[in-house]
Amino acid sequence: MLFASIPFACFFIVFFLLYWYVLSGSLKFQNLLILTGSYLFYAWWDWRFLILLIGSSIISYFLGIAIGKADNKKRRSLLVWIGLLQGLGCLVFFKYFNFLVGSMAGAFAWFNVKVEVQTLNIILPLGISFYTFRIISYLLDIKNGKIQPTISPVTFCSYVAFFPSLIAGPIDRPKTLIPQLKKERVFNYNQAADGLRQILWGLFKKIVIADNCAAFTNDVFNHYQTLPASTLLFSMALFTIQVYADFSGYSDMAIGLASLLGFKITRNFNYPFFAQNIADFWRRWHISLTSWLTDYVFTPLSVYFRDYGKFGLILTILINFTLIGIWHGASWTFVFFGFLNGCLYIPLILKGTLNKKKKGEKNGFKTFLNSAGMFVLLMFTFLIFRADSLGQAFDYYRRLFSPSLFKGFAITEKVNMAAALLAIIIMFIAEWKQRDKEHALQMDGIDKPGAKMLIYYGLVLFILVFSATNITDFVYFKF
Repeated sequence: MLFASIPFACFFIVFFLLYWYVLSGSLKFQNLLILTGSYLFYAWWDWRFLILLIGSSIISYFLGIAIGKADNKKRRSLLVWIGLLQGLGCLVFFKYFNFLVGSMAGAFAWFNVKVEVQTLNIILPLGISFYTFRIISYLLDIKNGKIQPTISPVTFCSYVAFFPSLIAGPIDRPKTLIPQLKKERVFNYNQAADGLRQILWGLFKKIVIADNCAAFTNDVFNHYQTLPASTLLFSMALFTIQVYADFSGYSDMAIGLASLLGFKITRNFNYPFFAQNIADFWRRWHISLTSWLTDYVFTPLSVYFRDYGKFGLILTILINFTLIGIWHGASWTFVFFGFLNGCLYIPLILKGTLNKKKKGEKNGFKTFLNSAGMFVLLMFTFLIFRADSLGQAFDYYRRLFSPSLFKGFAITEKVNMAAALLAIIIMFIAEWKQRDKEHALQMDGIDKPGAKMLIYYGLVLFILVFSATNITDFVYFKF
């Protein structure tokens, strides 16, 4: 079920009424409803993969208890490795098996050795990367003494399968979500109202901006060989905005839905298009993933390579970002995307400004230029993210540098581009004005109810009138 769909709206209304009006005051039954609803939500896509989700949860639940009871370090490490092999093994099989087999055959071909390989018709389970990382962090945090094992199987399985963030994140840590599942929840009007505002903002970004942009960018990428370079450049800019509006829109809706149920889950975006450099961007983009890898990959590696100075730091960052790329998908485009972003850190490391914030006028013209320069840089890196192959990406780059760059660009008739561009302008202005808030519709400073209602109704009208013809799957569903 897509968040922006009638079936999900019906599902959530029934769920909400049962949760607050029938089961209010019963933590046990509320959690049981969360678990049941989460499994129903997941099974709506393909019930067969629900078995995988439940199986991984049950194995990890018992492993967590066993790790907590283990009386020596070796036993704890062994149990953790079993959990890692189980979780990562499923992830590698479903997500990377065909990629690894194909890459191996390609490597042999370089040496003129023909190897016949057999790939499998594997369907990638929705959300497997997200819930696997939740499970891994749970096991590692028990091993490191940061949390205690969760005794209640319903609580633990609800943590793994929490439906607002099950399919495309955020990747909540056990210390964030499990204590909230254990605590009695009371309906909070202000929290629920703020959740509705965040859902509205997410819908606006997804339906009006991302889906309208997708109709244009998909058409351009499918016919880029025959289009002028000006159109290719414009499409790159729109795709960069599309990915942000799509993924942050999902995160806004997920956080808003959780707020309606009395939960506060992980913030995933902090206005990344206002970043001043690449390090600042990745501190603001997909925060739950980057912080997860920082804690469980970057920090241990940085300690291991600390004796190598700046070279060790560069190596650590390159490994970390290559893993970020691989996490996104089984393709050399994602590997190169991650590696390239790691390379962009090298000038900051060499200059010694990696963790230094820029001084000077916070909102001045220089700040604007830095953000604009970062956006252009992101356009060129996200092209690799979008391309079907590295060959296509480099061919796209090559076609950009032609006299047709200064010609007018073509817009397909099926896209309401004027509405999309107006919505993009609204998004940038709203997020700039609200950049010190959790989200753009968190209007605590506006005391006039009439002004708030005008904004809400205006966005609803915009969604109803200018929504894309086809509502597409969220980009990060495939990850």
